[in-house]
Amino acid sequence: GVHNGMSYEQQADLGCGVGAPCHQGDLRTYSLLASVEASSYPSRRIGIGARLGAGILMSPLLIDETAYQTEVVPQLSSSGTGQYVSHGGVKPVFLFGPTFEYYSKLSHFSVGIDADVFYGIGWDLGLNATGYFKYTF
Repeated sequence: GVHNGMSYEQQADLGCGVGAPCHQGDLRTYSLLASVEASSYPSRRIGIGARLGAGILMSPLLIDETAYQTEVVPQLSSSGTGQYVSHGGVKPVFLFGPTFEYYSKLSHFSVGIDADVFYGIGWDLGLNATGYFKYTF
């Protein structure tokens, strides 16, 4: 995932850490997730379902570690947020969401959309939507 957020100076001025997470302004998140899906077919051509999953999420620093320790952490600590831990280690993440699939009249072809809402513990809420075109053997 890509997050383009406010700079750490603006976050500190707004009091991040008190009801809002503190994150490096621009960051990347990487996750490893496993999910299960259950679907129902109310008609020959329509499939609807739901997905539920869990995994881990991490967000490495995108700036030099020395600059992070000397500029970012003191700025956020002075706003009362303490140690800045969003980029340390892995965090658990959970997801759920609906699925929809339409089977075309062309043999073996279908199109669909999946949407997942996920929440990383100690991180934040996110949304991922994916459309697809599928051929089934």
